[in-house]
Amino acid sequence: MKSLFHLAYHVTDLDAARRFYGGTLGCKEGRSTETWVDFDFFGHQISLHLGKPFEVTRTGKVGDHMVMMPHLGVVLGLDDWFALAQRLERDGIAFDIPPVVRFEGQPGEQRTMFFFDPSGNPIEVKGFRDFESVFAA
Repeated sequence: MKSLFHLAYHVTDLDAARRFYGGTLGCKEGRSTETWVDFDFFGHQISLHLGKPFEVTRTGKVGDHMVMMPHLGVVLGLDDWFALAQRLERDGIAFDIPPVVRFEGQPGEQRTMFFFDPSGNPIEVKGFRDFESVFAA
């Protein structure tokens, strides 16, 4: 079964969120009110509501990295992943984990990068050569 996910979480400033998600990430804006805004997050729906962002901690051990938990993520094809990495670098986004190859030569080999939105919400973007290998063991 293939489906879309919906995730709603807090941001501290809707205008900053619009600039980041709409401008930097290139996500199309959907419905909104004075207190929330929806975005097409690479084919999925996120709803950003004004409020206190969730608490995060660096407790996720993945390969050689300790990653922020919880975090939002998306899997892209490699061409789209490289294009987004270039756009983030061009826009001066500070990476928590800069673009890197993870699990090189192993099942599930992937590119990954971690960064934060303006409210401090951690985001991971993975890049796979082949989507069939996303769940490879």
